[in-house]
Amino acid sequence: MYERVIRHFNKSAIAIVTAVATLLLSACAQSDRDRNVDYISQKYAVPEDNQLILYTSHKEEVYLPIIREFESRTGIWVDVHAGGTTEMMRQAREASEKGECDVMFGGGIESFEAQKDLFMPYKTQSSEQLDRTYAAFDNSWTVFTELPIVFIYNKKLVRPSEIPRKWNDLFDEKWKGQIAFADIRNSGTSYTILFTMEQIIGEESETLVPRFYEQLGDNILDSSGEVIPYVSDGTYLIGITLEETAKKYIAMGYDIALIYPEDGTSAIPDGCAMVKNAPHSYNAGRFMDFVVGYDTQRYAMENFYRRPVRKDVELSKAFGDTSFIRLDIKESAAKEEEVFKIWNELEGGED
Repeated sequence: MYERVIRHFNKSAIAIVTAVATLLLSACAQSDRDRNVDYISQKYAVPEDNQLILYTSHKEEVYLPIIREFESRTGIWVDVHAGGTTEMMRQAREASEKGECDVMFGGGIESFEAQKDLFMPYKTQSSEQLDRTYAAFDNSWTVFTELPIVFIYNKKLVRPSEIPRKWNDLFDEKWKGQIAFADIRNSGTSYTILFTMEQIIGEESETLVPRFYEQLGDNILDSSGEVIPYVSDGTYLIGITLEETAKKYIAMGYDIALIYPEDGTSAIPDGCAMVKNAPHSYNAGRFMDFVVGYDTQRYAMENFYRRPVRKDVELSKAFGDTSFIRLDIKESAAKEEEVFKIWNELEGGED
């Protein structure tokens, strides 16, 4: 009797569990479907005149607040495609050929200069208020924020007397294999670092790149996002990164400190540009006006640790003093292919 009851209970329990699992799976599938339906419905419920297609290499914590505020103020709905700079530039080019991209937002301006044929000129309403140190004189792209390059070090493992203070200090034997640096094929920042180093030290790519690569000791990181965590946990002792990235991680409590190179550094801005064949070119112009507007520039400084490019936004005292070199953007863009060829050969890859 008890055995029959137990067997019946077990069968019932299995049936209930199976039913619940089926419902859960159905709910998940339905949820995915609902999200797709909502996305498509939202997109096509918005009139064509109120749409914008944007490709960005910014992290979500940077682009999302800006886009949400832009949408709120203008009523323009933004279709966002996000990824790495190299990937987004490639995808934006492919989309441009089909008339399916309006704006490229993010990535160093040397990348914009190298891809200049992808963009069409636009002069923002705030052009007179912008720092012209780095500017496209033909208005093919517009600067967004300035991003100085800094050194970082592990506060617990590196004594103050050992901190590298000049670019040549990075080549000291004690730092061999101890420098956190991302693969230039995945990181636009790493390429900017190499060219900055070349210009400050005064050494050509064909000798400097192999010399620095050897100093890295074959320890090349996959992405620039790994630099600070690996220095903080002691995997590497020092690193080279952007000021805004270092400040953000310091505020989060990571065991690193930053230092500005005594012999100068670059402060290459990231950019924004209207893509050729943009289907919503008017809205693209409004977005570019918005990202260099006073409110957005001040917000980026106060919340993203990024230096504003507007002359009428007073720089916060939280940013350190340093000397900046004027990086030759045209030369940087022109030498990109050569540097990548050297790097690929060092990595044992193809050209």
